[in-house]
Amino acid sequence: MKIVKIISKYTALSIILVTTIISCSKDNNGPDYQYFVSKEVAVSFSKTYISNLIDAVSGTIPEVSSLKSLIISDIDIYRVVYTSTIDGKQVNLSGLICVPVNPGEYAVLSFQNGTNTVNAFAPSEFPINYPYQLIEVIASMGYIVVVADYPGFGESSQLVHPYLVAEPTVRSLVDMLYCVKEMGKSELPDITIKNEYYLLGYSQGGWATLALHKALELEYYDDFTLKGSVCGAGPYNIFLLLEGIVNETTYPMPVYLGYILHAYSAYNQFTNPVTDIFNEPYATRIANLYNGLQSSEAINNQLTTSVSDLITPEFLAGFHSSPEYSVVRDALYRNSVSPWHTYKPLLLIHGGGDTQVNPVSTENMYSAMIEAGTSPLVCNKIIIPGVDHGDGVAPAMIQGILFLITLMNSN
Repeated sequence: MKIVKIISKYTALSIILVTTIISCSKDNNGPDYQYFVSKEVAVSFSKTYISNLIDAVSGTIPEVSSLKSLIISDIDIYRVVYTSTIDGKQVNLSGLICVPVNPGEYAVLSFQNGTNTVNAFAPSEFPINYPYQLIEVIASMGYIVVVADYPGFGESSQLVHPYLVAEPTVRSLVDMLYCVKEMGKSELPDITIKNEYYLLGYSQGGWATLALHKALELEYYDDFTLKGSVCGAGPYNIFLLLEGIVNETTYPMPVYLGYILHAYSAYNQFTNPVTDIFNEPYATRIANLYNGLQSSEAINNQLTTSVSDLITPEFLAGFHSSPEYSVVRDALYRNSVSPWHTYKPLLLIHGGGDTQVNPVSTENMYSAMIEAGTSPLVCNKIIIPGVDHGDGVAPAMIQGILFLITLMNSN
């Protein structure tokens, strides 16, 4: 019995010691973050490298040379993991945060990238991808640059990407901005994050940027001070995008249609089966095309540019008014960005020869924003004559960056 008492005594003492040690360990873990999970340096760029990059780009895009004089710092690019809630479940997402090496106080620029179907090409998976570098180096000019992967890529590659599904897209972007705010507490020594937020995006990213602009202005204004946005070639009215396609005989990017159908089915945006909308064999193929392994070109090759071959005759005939497709129409409207009276500077920019996302999308959005009460002094529109979708990326983003830098300097 005495031995039992001694063992019991030491067992109790061990439990107390272990509990104390665990408690102290928790206390020493730093801030109790709600969003931030982890960070690691993905790559670093020196001022010399950035200057040489701008010189190289200036050969084909002369406007870029004006950015060279703005370089003030080397930069570190972090791969960041953060938590969000997607489709009612808490998940880990990822992205890039680009930070000047020089100590200082910096505003935040959030960039929303365009359509991607390959996980290996997501920002956090491929930070040295040339197009991403042109965005990342803006950090060298005195800004915190944020580039989210979107759900379905990077850390969350097991998820279906919510392509042009508004709620999970906006939620993931807002939560990454919350992650940045938390990182400012102790994860970025000598860096102070200003409560100034600027947004930039193209194509899918243009749509996401406008949706995020609206959310930050109307819903999250207590936490984020939005200063201005640039939206390039976005399908802001998704119903209009589909309407334009069903009225054509051919469409050069069936990958977009399949992506919408795949995502809207996965996120229960409508109840119609895929076979209600796509003909065979394309309807059956959809489930395996968007697995993060195939490029847009490869997916296009497994679909067809013929609208009548791709889409069922019933859907083509009933798209506008058939009750059978009312939930499809509702979903397209629900995930479009409806106009509102914005007080935050906004530039809408589009290539006039865009065959993938009709520039009417931007023309109509601009007119609707003005009709909603937005001042023409607040909302601006640029249509670049004769420029198609892919060719419009560089000039639209360069003009957008210069527009935002002008805003930043005025603040």
